[in-house]
Amino acid sequence: MGGGGGGGKYEKARRSSSARVKLWVARASTVLLWTCVVHLAAYRELWAPSVLTRWPGCLNQPHVVPEEVAVAVADAGQRQAARAVVLPPKRIYKNNGYLMVSCNGGLNQMRAAICDMVTIARYLNVTLIVPELDKASFWADPSDFQDIFDVDYFIASLRDEVRILRQLPPRLKRRVEMGFLRSLPPVSWSDIAYYHHQILPLIKKYKVIHLNRTDARLANNGLPMEIQKLRCRVNYNALRFTPEIENLGRRLVQVLRQNGPFVVLHLRYEMDMLAFSGCTHGCSNMEAEELTKMRYAYPWWKEKVIDSDAKRKDGLCPLTPEETALVLQALGIDRSYQIYIAAGEMYGGQRRMAALTLAYPNVVRKETLLPSELSLFQNHSSQMAALDYMVSLESDIFIPTYDGNMAKVVEGHRRYLGFKKTVLLDRRSTLSSLSMSTEMAH
Repeated sequence: MGGGGGGGKYEKARRSSSARVKLWVARASTVLLWTCVVHLAAYRELWAPSVLTRWPGCLNQPHVVPEEVAVAVADAGQRQAARAVVLPPKRIYKNNGYLMVSCNGGLNQMRAAICDMVTIARYLNVTLIVPELDKASFWADPSDFQDIFDVDYFIASLRDEVRILRQLPPRLKRRVEMGFLRSLPPVSWSDIAYYHHQILPLIKKYKVIHLNRTDARLANNGLPMEIQKLRCRVNYNALRFTPEIENLGRRLVQVLRQNGPFVVLHLRYEMDMLAFSGCTHGCSNMEAEELTKMRYAYPWWKEKVIDSDAKRKDGLCPLTPEETALVLQALGIDRSYQIYIAAGEMYGGQRRMAALTLAYPNVVRKETLLPSELSLFQNHSSQMAALDYMVSLESDIFIPTYDGNMAKVVEGHRRYLGFKKTVLLDRRSTLSSLSMSTEMAH
């Protein structure tokens, strides 16, 4: 009995020791496995293919997935499809604070400003809050950023450069809602040193800074190449329109292509353009007075007293529709070509468009090509301008009659896409030649 009891104790001890060994082995295996996982994560970028880390400059094609893959999204509240893309790794940096911006102007002025603000946020090492779009100017478009641009792609595609959030963290958001926010307009045409020396100290002091004007607040020239490349990347890659806008834009291009070659004419002869510039050539006295009243009604249009004739002689006025018809004929544009008008409503209506439609009978607009499909975009001028932008990129020839924001942005984008044909007019010599031709005719 005593020997049997001793054997039982030995057997229990042996089993207990074996269980402890197994437990130790299991724990060691788990630790080893997690160590491997951590090392794999740490060295992922070294092993990742170069497609994850290479991003373009201005004159290179974007290095992205060659085909967009539709991925169904289960939640009914989300988009029906999300486009799969290869995303760059996140950039890790010490956050100096948060930058809020309110863009002003039309779509393309705001587009250029967004490129500037992303660049500024990157080089100040701050977090950018998704920009607020202009809702109070002449166009009175209620659209938010996510109504025009693919906000998820915008945030994700730039994550290797700058952190972008849809809104402030809750604590800071409550402070802003209570009125604790430093807001200011930055100095126009400033270089990056201005933002380092003047704006960054304010961000560090207040944690959040709001820039309430964004038009031309960063210099165009004399900046490091890295800054210019980032501007281009934002403009030509990150600022992608929403799927709804892109799909309708492609439909417009498809309809145009079915009917042959087409020229996009950015005919900048809308009421706001004429009022702002003070160019009243060809307008009646009543129309000139109406335009002057409008100019005085907008306090942010600083120039009020304008000599229309002097401005025109200096080449600072847009071409009229009548002059544009003569220019197209002088350029040898075939009469059978479609002339797509990328602009808002022409001031003076059909009376001013008569000469152009007589010379080129196939004058078309998005409203005439797909009238029923545009109903959701009505009263949203920036979304309508986005459609014009897409069609302008794909046109056989792009001709702006005024070198404003859209002319510059589209011309640059077409060059980036492979030097597509764009005709940039020297308005001073063009208007001078047209004036001489008119005088000789009389």
